[in-house]
Amino acid sequence: MDQVFDELSAQTGDPSTTAWSPAVELIDAGDNLIFRAQLPGISTQDLDVQVTRDAISLSGERKYLHDSNNVNSLHSEFRYGKFQRVLNLPFPVQNEKVQADYRDGILTLTLPKVESVRNRVVKINLGELSASGESKTLNTSSTTAE
Repeated sequence: MDQVFDELSAQTGDPSTTAWSPAVELIDAGDNLIFRAQLPGISTQDLDVQVTRDAISLSGERKYLHDSNNVNSLHSEFRYGKFQRVLNLPFPVQNEKVQADYRDGILTLTLPKVESVRNRVVKINLGELSASGESKTLNTSSTTAE
């Protein structure tokens, strides 16, 4: 219900004070999670990004550049003001190894998954099976899929 009221106030409010939230996406890329956020018109000095093992916190501000005394805005659908997003991650990540890239208004974070949740490939040794079809316990070895 709060989201509905936020959206309604954003459509009718003052552009310099309306609440907004950047669009984000999260992609599972095997050994990494890829997080992207659309942040056009925001400088890196106005962003705060924090990553824990289980969540990403993104906050900042898109500043209203027009002085209301000198400019009369006839129509604006731009969103301004402070924002904060917290996204819980589906897998724990190695937050000390996160790589960040901010280009053309898109923030991209590459978040390496912790070793225990990465996909594993198990090699089955079939050489120990007898030709008679008798079942035996198989020796297996586990390696990380790359």
